[in-house]
Formats: sequence, C-alpha cells, structure tokens
Amino acid sequence: MKDTRHRALTAGAVTVSGALAIAIGVRLSGYGVPLSLLLACCLSCLATFSSLLFRVIGAWPTTTHRCTRPGCDFRVRLTHTDAVEHRRWQEIAAAHPHHTADSGSAL
Repeated sequence: MKDTRHRALTAGAVTVSGALAIAIGVRLSGYGVPLSLLLACCLSCLATFSSLLFRVIGAWPTTTHRCTRPGCDFRVRLTHTDAVEHRRWQEIAAAHPHHTADSGSAL
C-alpha cells in the first residue's frame, strides 16, 4: 500500500513538474528565445520543480523529535516506524547526553 502510494505521488510530481516546465517553455518561445536556451530553461525548471516536490513527498511521512532544552539543536528524524519506536526516540531526544554536559559550569 505504502509503496503504491509513493509511486503514485512520485509519478504525479514528475507529471506536474513536466507540465510546469512545458508551460514556461511555451511562454518563453513567444519571446523568440533560441531553442538551445529554451531547452536549457525547461530542463532546469523540470529538475527544480521535481526536486522540490520529491522533498515534500519525502518529508510528509517524517516525524522529527527535538530536544526541548532552549539552545540545543539535537534532533532525530524518523520515517515509517511504529508507535513504540517513536516513543523510544522521543525519550532519547528528551534525555540525550548533551543535557548533562551543557548543564555544568563553563571551564
């Protein structure tokens, strides 16, 4: 189920990216842009839009657990895990070793 949904989302992202790149190419061709430059612009738009949509698709099922202490940048990102694993990593983020190292006085 997840694999089929991921493939459908990926195919949709490529289709949308292609449609946007073609639309930009059609608009640029009306200004007399040379074919080589037109092709370069369309391909770069296709790559950029695809990359953006692939990142969104990848980030959607991702959960991030962060340290709750102000100024601490410890975080863990999880994908496709169960509730027990989420809870375990949530506890690790709340009690990671940097808490004790940062709470002491400066040397």
